[in-house]
Formats: sequence, structure tokens, C-alpha cells
Amino acid sequence: MNNKIDKIEAKEILDSRGNPTISVTVFSGDTSGSFSVPSGASTGSHEACELRDPDGHVSRAIDNVHSIIAPALAGMDITDQQAVDETMIKLDGTPNKSNLGANAMLGVSVAVAKTAAMVAGVPLYVHLQRLSKTEGAQKAPYLFMNLINGGRHAKNGLAFQEYHIVIDTRDASEAIELGEKVQGELVNIIQKKKGSLPPKGDEGGLAPIVSDIREPLVYLREAVSNLGIEHKTKFALDVAASSFWEGGHYKVDGQELTQGGLLDLYSSLIKEFGIFSIEDPFHEEDFEGFAKLRELFPDLYVVGDDLTVTNKTRLEKAIKSKSINAMIVKLNQIGTLTETIDTMVHATSNNVALIVSHRSGETADDFIADLAYAFGAFGLKSGSPMAKERRIKYDRLVNISKT
Repeated sequence: MNNKIDKIEAKEILDSRGNPTISVTVFSGDTSGSFSVPSGASTGSHEACELRDPDGHVSRAIDNVHSIIAPALAGMDITDQQAVDETMIKLDGTPNKSNLGANAMLGVSVAVAKTAAMVAGVPLYVHLQRLSKTEGAQKAPYLFMNLINGGRHAKNGLAFQEYHIVIDTRDASEAIELGEKVQGELVNIIQKKKGSLPPKGDEGGLAPIVSDIREPLVYLREAVSNLGIEHKTKFALDVAASSFWEGGHYKVDGQELTQGGLLDLYSSLIKEFGIFSIEDPFHEEDFEGFAKLRELFPDLYVVGDDLTVTNKTRLEKAIKSKSINAMIVKLNQIGTLTETIDTMVHATSNNVALIVSHRSGETADDFIADLAYAFGAFGLKSGSPMAKERRIKYDRLVNISKT
């Protein structure tokens, strides 16, 4: 059996926003696996560097795969993920992967894992469990479905970035079905109130022209009530507070709020709508603000994304500050599968719930479903089930949860 890396190829494709990104294929004998790298619009300043040309294309990243990474990895054991990733990290030699590019490195890293799983003859999620030594953890996560988009994911004047529903079931098929029904009901509600069909945002959710951050929650509550599923539906927010942090204040609904003012706003929303989780409630350096919210509402999931950027060092700071009890996992924030897994294991060992996430610029790749299932993650966040590049992740989860 051939366990060696024989060839690596990279090419440019377009993501769901029509922007260039990189797809990488790794060959071991006649076996090959590919990964198409996503790209974020709302990104934390501590994320690994996505290497782009001045005109937005990714030819430099592709060249790095062909001329630097592929020769260095040729002949290496494809099942030794850590050695592969450490070789690329050393080749890059920068703290944020700005030399080779996190997009180039991640494309290779995940494609290696996909090919290795096929070489070993096991499902991808089983291979991921072996890499992370988490055998037996597998279970379907809760689905965080983004049905109303704002912030940098839409052009509607809404400060908060994402409004989710979370169906209280680990049956992915049931959750998807109800998510579709809620989004259909939302279309009817918003069309009646606004007089026209609402446009869609980057992640397939609706993007009605609203500025009041409460209004989408009112729509969601009405839709859920009309369907009679209030008892099994929770609401979650990704506010992406760094995106509206300007000049030492948070700019929300035409107001400039301090940390305390924003905390009061969250308190009122939690009490009015029974909010289940809030992602990035304060800007990416405000560990204290996160901790205050968590202390005030112990049952709330306070989720780090821009705060933690799938980085073990940032995560450890958040743990010590008691800032979070959940974190978003995005592979391209850190740039290799080994570092992603290391951060996930550290989170789990410190009772920080994992929510594996897509990006706003997605591809037709379903890898994150296997990653979430392998770890028995608390949540999978993949946008609206009505968008095909989002739905493919949910459908993969349905398929593997039936095995």
C-alpha cells in the first residue's frame, strides 16, 4: 500500500461570493483527495494570513503550493498529519503564515487528511478521530442556522451580523426540515411587512432592510410561533461586535454605547427573547466584557470567534479570563488541521463547547461536517439550509450520522 505523498496540485476556483480562492488536490498513488478553501468577510485581526494578489486572485498562493510546499512534502508519509503540517509551518517561518499563505497551507493540510483517510480505507471522520485521539466522541451537533443576515454579510444597515435558530434536536434531518420551514415563514412575514421579497445575504439568510437590531428577533419569534415550534427552538446571535466598534464606542441603532451600555442591551434581549448564545458580544480584545456577560448570565453560551480565532494561545487567555464557555472553530483562522485539532482538544479539556463553523465565502466542500461529528461538537454553524454551498455541509452530517 502506497502511503507516500506523490503529487500536489492547486488551482483557482470561485467561492460562493464569486471571489477567487484555492483548491488543492493531494495524490498518493492512484488515490487523491481535494479541499477547497473558504474565505471570511468578517475576520479577526489575529487570524492567519490569507495570501492574495493585489487584484484579489490567488496565484501567489498557488505558486507557493507548486514551487515550495509540494517539493518539501514529496515522499512524506501521508498518514503523518503532524509531520506534514509542522514541515509547512517551518517552511513558512512566520507567526501568521504570511509567507506561504494560510490558504495555501490549509488547502494542502486538509487535502492530505482526506487522501490519508481513503488510503486507510476509513470514513473521514474516523480518520480525524484517530488524529485527535477522540475515538468514541462522535455524535451529531446542534445546527446553528443563520436565517437573517446583517453586518458585513449583508447591505441592509443592520449592526448585528447573524440571527440563528437552533432546533433542540441532534437529529440533523429534523433540524434541517424545520429550519427550511422557518425560513419560508420568514419570507412570508417580511414580504407582508416590507411589501417585497427580502434579498439574501452572504450566508443564504434573508437580509431585509432594517436597522433596529430587535426587529429580526421579532420576525423569528413570529415565524416560530406561527409554526407552533416555540418549545423546541432557541435563538442565537453572532453580533461580531468588532465590526461596529469605532472610536472607543459600539455604534448600534444610531447610538454610541459603552461596554456597560452594550451589556445592558444584551440583558434586555436575553430577557425578552430567551437568547441561547451570543457570539463575539464585545470587540476582539475585550476579554473583560465577555467575562462580565458570562458572569451575569451563567446559563448563556458566550462564544468566542474573533476573540479566539481557533488559536490555542488566544483560547488559553480566554479560559484564564473566564471570558467564554464556547468557541467557534474555523480552519482557515489558524491554517493547518493539526493546529485546529490541538486547539479543539484544549477547548474540550477545559469544558469549552465547540461550534464548528463555515465562512461567509464558502465552497462546495463538506469537510467541516466530518470535523464536527468526529469531535462530538456541540454545534455546527453552516448558514441557511436553503443555500446550496451551506446545505452540502448539513447533508453530509445527515449521511454520516446514519452510519
